[in-house]
Amino acid sequence: MSAMASILVGVVVLLSSIEDNVLERFDRSLADRHSQLVAALNSAADAPETLESRLFDPAYATPFSGRYWQISSDDGRVYTSSSTFGFTLQEPQGGPEDLSIASISGPEDERVRSVFQQITLEDGSVWNVSVAESLTALTKERMQTRRSLLLAFVFVGLLGLAGSIVQTTSILRPLDKLRQDVATRWEQDRDLKSTDYPEEVAPLVEDINELLSRNRDVVTRARRQAADLAHALKTPTAILRNELALLSAQNHDMGASLDALDRVDAQLGRSLARMRASNSGSAARVRTDLSKSIDRFTRLFSAMAEKQGKGMRSASAPFLTIRMDKQDIEEVIGNMLDNALKWCENEISISASKKNYGVEILIEDDGPGIPEGRERDALKSGGRLDSSKPGTGLGLAIAIDLLQAYGAELNLERSDALGGLAVRIFIPSRARPALPLKAAA
Repeated sequence: MSAMASILVGVVVLLSSIEDNVLERFDRSLADRHSQLVAALNSAADAPETLESRLFDPAYATPFSGRYWQISSDDGRVYTSSSTFGFTLQEPQGGPEDLSIASISGPEDERVRSVFQQITLEDGSVWNVSVAESLTALTKERMQTRRSLLLAFVFVGLLGLAGSIVQTTSILRPLDKLRQDVATRWEQDRDLKSTDYPEEVAPLVEDINELLSRNRDVVTRARRQAADLAHALKTPTAILRNELALLSAQNHDMGASLDALDRVDAQLGRSLARMRASNSGSAARVRTDLSKSIDRFTRLFSAMAEKQGKGMRSASAPFLTIRMDKQDIEEVIGNMLDNALKWCENEISISASKKNYGVEILIEDDGPGIPEGRERDALKSGGRLDSSKPGTGLGLAIAIDLLQAYGAELNLERSDALGGLAVRIFIPSRARPALPLKAAA
């Protein structure tokens, strides 16, 4: 902006200077013609009516040509060029003896530039001598000068802009390459090579390498701690569950205690899932072969469904790859299939396909579904709309936490194919901010 402002100021100043020079040259030409008229008058003072024949300029003989002269004596005699066609030029008050230059009205109200001077000839006679010329030529010259100058500045400005773009592009190209390499090397767990960039960028590359290394350590440490914590908690909760089972076998009512322990397990699972998601999510830039995961879940849940006298359908496009950690997406799918199998009457299904710059997973069942208007309640943490089936109601909440870390969408809908609940999950192909999870009737 400052460069453009400087150019504009320069244009204005230069235009003003050039126009002043044009006007000065115009006035100088008028002054020269005034001198010619004075010289002619000096030699024809006794016969002023012969002046026109002494001035060899055809414009003075052509009516309204735009070039005029006029002389007047102190006794009121006035002589003009034929070009005035009887018009009398205005003379300044006081009859100045120095050259007086002004813009006045000429014949037919035309604006003219006039040079006036009162002179005293050698014979002692006093004459007012005026020479005038139309400003039309001056205006045309000024317009032409402006046009030429503006075209020159536009050309120079375009060259400067093109040069700036080329220079900026050249400067930013290493930084753009660095940005792309950072994403690629993070996925491949490799450092950047400072020799691949200009030496001005090399210190930045070293700093980025150090930052990438620290981030990898932080993510790895956090995920390992979450895994260690989960493993450490499994043993005491298993012991508690066994003790409660023994007490229950001795005819003690342990139903409430077992239910509370289930909720503790589920809450711990959700908290650990949140910890894992916060240290992976879109920043991890990992990729998972979704097709293999769905094949594995199809085999597992088909066997489980067969034991319960139910069926499962599966349809997945080949070579589906998503930007999501394998453990995270499998926990989401596992929770949703577990719910579907729990509530279905006879059949569940899962399908996956590419859609709108991402991958869509659809899990359906032929169960009762969610009552109309209660979809939002089901998405709340621990929300259970029906307690007739065992569970804590946290499976959906855990899935939501994991999906939010990757900017994914989850919709609860009515299944068109099976009539029960349909869980529609959309995972974008590119990382983006977390999106609100919706429920649709």
